[in-house]
Amino acid sequence: MSNNQLAKPDPTAYRYAVHSCSYKLDLAQKPDRAVALFDNEALANTFGRLMWPSFYEVVDIRAGEES
Repeated sequence: MSNNQLAKPDPTAYRYAVHSCSYKLDLAQKPDRAVALFDNEALANTFGRLMWPSFYEVVDIRAGEES
């Protein structure tokens, strides 16, 4: 059942991807996929720091697109 109080997400509204970086602990065979997307870099870093204090990375997925 859909909830009309929740806005439909717009993927283009997000700029920062948070990766857990499990490869740094030899826990991954494949490249790490983003686990969360944020429109605010500070929030992305806070989320990463709370989830994986030493092993996360925040990537600007629009880098190089803006002039």
